[in-house]
Amino acid sequence: MITTPILQFGTSRFLQAHADLFISEALETGQAIGKITVVQTTGSPERAGRLSALAAPGGFPITIRGLAGGVEIDRTQNVTSVARSLSTASDWEEVRRIVAEEVEILVSNTGDTGYNVRDDDLDEQIPVSFPGKLLCLLHARFAAGGGPLTVLPCELISRNGDRLKEIILGLQAERIKIADFASWLSTVVIWGNTLVDRIVSEPLEPAGAVAEPYALWAIENQAGLKVPCTHPCVLLVDDLTPFEKLKLHILNLGHTVLADIWLKTSRPRDETVKGILRDADVAATLMGIYETEVIPGFAAMGLGQEATNYVALTLDRFRNPFLEHRIADIANHHAEKLVRRIADFRAWSPDVPMPKLAAISENC
Repeated sequence: MITTPILQFGTSRFLQAHADLFISEALETGQAIGKITVVQTTGSPERAGRLSALAAPGGFPITIRGLAGGVEIDRTQNVTSVARSLSTASDWEEVRRIVAEEVEILVSNTGDTGYNVRDDDLDEQIPVSFPGKLLCLLHARFAAGGGPLTVLPCELISRNGDRLKEIILGLQAERIKIADFASWLSTVVIWGNTLVDRIVSEPLEPAGAVAEPYALWAIENQAGLKVPCTHPCVLLVDDLTPFEKLKLHILNLGHTVLADIWLKTSRPRDETVKGILRDADVAATLMGIYETEVIPGFAAMGLGQEATNYVALTLDRFRNPFLEHRIADIANHHAEKLVRRIADFRAWSPDVPMPKLAAISENC
């Protein structure tokens, strides 16, 4: 009989090239706690082929393409960490059993609206929303006397574990009013905060993906938390804040600087990140901002070397020859991004002069 200590909500290409790949590599050296059950939560019929292909005996391919240390990488490997794949639409009772009896770690990646809750979703036998489904599954584990469980959400939400816990406890208070269950959710279930970072540029059919070489899964440590594997890309850290700041105010800030240049000058409508950086003046402008304002800003907060290293990684990622990352897409919601990525950085490190960034964000 198959047993899986890891249950994954979501079949996204991101998880295939991130958690699934890391766990597969760690299994090869005996450094993972076991294999994965992948659960499709949407019931989408067009993804049925992907669902079955994820658990194919030979695994599914992940192609890594890009630059690492300036060296071009182009390789493909098979991921064999998924032992079975299920759908909440057709396998709900089996999913309930697995969560109640087998699982030690629950991973999720449910998209931008994954935490949204419908008022009526618990009126259905199978709740519609991910939080509704999760609450019912956790209640099944509680009723079965289930032991500790670590939840590792991978949604791009700051303090995602804290946020998901808040939502689940709110739903519990409304819909399953059992005091012992509330206490169990707060003490026996460990809600991990995580930060994930990898560009997964395209899917492969029926399963698999193309991803860049760089990858990070930072997990904030706490008492009782369990990680699925030991892997170079999986970091157990005391505080996620430095990682969030590096990503937001170097990678994302750089994207927004390039988008600002693109919006204010006559440049090709379909220009990409790697394309705009072939312009020596644009590349010099971005590097000047990094060297004279961004890195000094991080240095003032005790993160100068970390910022220097991350800038080098970021430039490799921006110049990825295999990635077609359109500036027009980055330029969406530009005013909001100016505030969060640039103005907030200046406020975070206020003692460092940042005239170039101030000029870019002056109207936000």
